[in-house]
Amino acid sequence: MRRLLWLGIGLAVGALVVRAVSRKAQSYSPSGIAAAVRDSSVHLLDSVRDFVDEVREGMHERQQELQAAIAEGELIGEEFIDPEQPGTGLGRSGAQQPSPMRTPPEDTSR
Repeated sequence: MRRLLWLGIGLAVGALVVRAVSRKAQSYSPSGIAAAVRDSSVHLLDSVRDFVDEVREGMHERQQELQAAIAEGELIGEEFIDPEQPGTGLGRSGAQQPSPMRTPPEDTSR
């Protein structure tokens, strides 16, 4: 009876070892490598999508903050934005508008 028990345990352990070895060998086959690459690329694509979504959310939040600041005439950075005066602060494109009467700096190298 004891021999039968040990035979059963040996068969079970042997089956587990054969399954583990065959799985490991399959992972080094061309189809196993292709599956690993596919899984990695799917995870990379998900990470990139998450990053892009977070950047878009941040851009939207910052745009709302800037629009609220312009509407209230608050300081943005170091510049005062006057919503009633055209040509000050940020234009329609969001880029800072140059001053129309800007003079070049004087040359002091002489």
